[in-house]
Amino acid sequence: MYSFNFLDQFSSLTIALVVFFLIMLSFYIGISLRKYSEKKRSIEDKSIGPLEGSLLGLLALLLSFTFSMSSSRHDKRINIIVEEANDIGTAVLRADLYPDSIRQAFRKDFKNYVQARIEFFDAGSNLSKVKVALDKAGMIQKSLWKRATDLGRDKENLHRTAQMIPALNAMFDIVTTRNAANVAKVPQLIIFLLFILCFLSAFMMGYAVGKKPDWIVITCFALTIVMTIYLILDLDRPRRGIITMKNMNAEIVNLINMFEPNE
Repeated sequence: MYSFNFLDQFSSLTIALVVFFLIMLSFYIGISLRKYSEKKRSIEDKSIGPLEGSLLGLLALLLSFTFSMSSSRHDKRINIIVEEANDIGTAVLRADLYPDSIRQAFRKDFKNYVQARIEFFDAGSNLSKVKVALDKAGMIQKSLWKRATDLGRDKENLHRTAQMIPALNAMFDIVTTRNAANVAKVPQLIIFLLFILCFLSAFMMGYAVGKKPDWIVITCFALTIVMTIYLILDLDRPRRGIITMKNMNAEIVNLINMFEPNE
């Protein structure tokens, strides 16, 4: 289920630096082409203000749209992790409904399950470790479900299991939701379109400036655009970068405290 696209092979900082260089290069090409055009055609003034303004407006709109997409996905991932911690905690507490021998068996599996979910997060962008953690959690899910269904056939534990089954269902379902949220990112095509608009806007600015470029202005423009793109990419990559789910995942790590040291 987990896979990385082309851009995921590079860090957000590397992409941002490359985009900054290409924006500056596009600006310089625009200046050079304007000088060549004026020299060859003997034209001193070419007003392209409306076109330049339209491109910059479109760039601002796409930046806003893309940032909104990555930010909303980031917030959704946070809520899902909190919900998963709550679902696991609820299931662990419902194990206390059973006699001590059954309770201990449930809690042992739950503890291993929590550790598997912690390993899932700690795997970061290592796909092989992610897969191992998912497989481990899947095996424990099967063990928990089999125990619950077996107990559901026992009249003595029927009412207890009627409470446990919904908790297990919620705990299992949220894993699928979390996996889907982790791979749901801003479409790569939109990111590439954003890059192209950055380069075209820089080119048009350079072409409009002509012989007297203000390198301070264009550098500030490039830095502003690049910092925004970096933030968009970082928000869209929950397993790498500066902005991660580490603080939120602490809610799942803290579930270990629900278990006794000898469990």
